Amino acid sequence: MSWIARLRSLLSRQTPATRVGTRRPSAVERTDDVVREDELRAKLISDPNDIEAFKALAELVRSHAAGAAPADPLTADHHVEAKDRAADLAVWSLAEEIAGNSRAWYALVELARLSLHDDREGAMRRLGGACERDTTGAALAESVRMLREEDLPGEGFGLGVGHWNAKEHVVEAGVQVIRAALEAHRPAEARRLLDAMTAERHDAAATAAAAELEPEVAAAEAGSNA
Repeated sequence: MSWIARLRSLLSRQTPATRVGTRRPSAVERTDDVVREDELRAKLISDPNDIEAFKALAELVRSHAAGAAPADPLTADHHVEAKDRAADLAVWSLAEEIAGNSRAWYALVELARLSLHDDREGAMRRLGGACERDTTGAALAESVRMLREEDLPGEGFGLGVGHWNAKEHVVEAGVQVIRAALEAHRPAEARRLLDAMTAERHDAAATAAAAELEPEVAAAEAGSNA
């Protein structure tokens, strides 16, 4: 089964709401990692968008899965590709499980990141779903940041245009969308978005963000007119 086919198979599974984020029972002796895993899962049950807890838990399951990958029969060394695939599948399974919580949006961002280069359309749908689950703009900020990190600022800009609310969303959402516009070589749009943010928001965070962004937008405008 191909990597993306396995991802789709995992995504299609249904997880009962009462089990979302809980570790399955096991007869294996509890180790320090198991205790830590239970602590992190408890945090995610309380707040499914605790990003630090999710990343820490993902690192645990990734390392466990990579260590369990089949070894090369000739060298007894793990194939790097097999280890990476096993680790990604483990994190996908975790994210898909957490995403079963209707409040969870960060897990959808992680699912989008894992599938972005094999199924961009599906990944963008997941990011749209993450933004729809969140009213604060935090999901939008994380989604656009991820797309920028994956060298897809145009997609980040498009997502931002469709979901950003300058008045209601956290300032970081606007910062990410404006930077995506700049990286997508759309200075006029960056200026429009910056003007919208300064018109709608007059708090200290917005003022500081606008002061930082203004020279970047001005430089991009000057470059486009040169």
